Amino acid sequence: MKTKRSRQDGFGLQRISKLKPLNHIVLAIGAILMFTPFVWMVLTGFKTLPQILKDPLSFLPDPWTSQNVIAAWTQAPFGRAYANSIYITILIVVGALVTTSMAGYAFARIDFPGSKWLFMVVLVSQMIPKQVTLVPFYLLMSKLGWIDSHLALIIPGILVNPFGVFLARQFVLSIPKELEEAATVDGASRLRIYWQIIVPMIRPGLGALAIIVALDAWNNFLMPLILLNSTDLFTVPLLLAQFQGQFGGINTGLIMAATALSTVPMLIAFIIGQKQIMSSLATSGLGGR
Repeated sequence: MKTKRSRQDGFGLQRISKLKPLNHIVLAIGAILMFTPFVWMVLTGFKTLPQILKDPLSFLPDPWTSQNVIAAWTQAPFGRAYANSIYITILIVVGALVTTSMAGYAFARIDFPGSKWLFMVVLVSQMIPKQVTLVPFYLLMSKLGWIDSHLALIIPGILVNPFGVFLARQFVLSIPKELEEAATVDGASRLRIYWQIIVPMIRPGLGALAIIVALDAWNNFLMPLILLNSTDLFTVPLLLAQFQGQFGGINTGLIMAATALSTVPMLIAFIIGQKQIMSSLATSGLGGR
């Protein structure tokens, strides 16, 4: 029996090793197909208008020009929009990491009355589309006097993040309880255990969560569209939509250059943190109970 099982395992490993090159080829082809439109968009931003009109599907610019990038940056207040998006994203990320990690620790380790039902409510709230709650949310922001204010984006972004709570809970569940029990014996409080034991041990996961929250906050378009009216308060996605409305039918190169400018910060953030995101998500999926 052991011999047959070992032979079957050996054949299975050989089959998997034979399929690995094929899987890599398929993944490489998929990556190229997904990345090609982005590269074409960036290159189109460096084309002249006559080249775009003559051959819109041409890949390489001929000649290369930076006038579209300069014009896109100067004809719309992208500098102000960048500043708005950057500081809003930073505040949301820092605040969300604090609230989600504390909530995740509470759900994972503190057995308070109704904790399981409350966690179920948090998970269910993640399934509700934002469009469903848009009208009551707008009325609430109006009552608070936060319409046409960045507070309407920052405070909900910090306090309402069910996915972050779920992810933080999974990170905490992967930590052995013996560490907390030893700290409790030494007289450490809940807050001290959270700050000195839990936070350092889930720091890689929080780094991945920070990138996910940053991507969501930077690319948020619906809420700024509904809540912001003043151009000085616009974020990058909202200003880009306004810019496309003004120049969309006039100069495609200008639109492509503006779109490329809007994607640069988050593209850099994702390239830096993609390995951490994948490893942390894989760990969180195996660390639950």
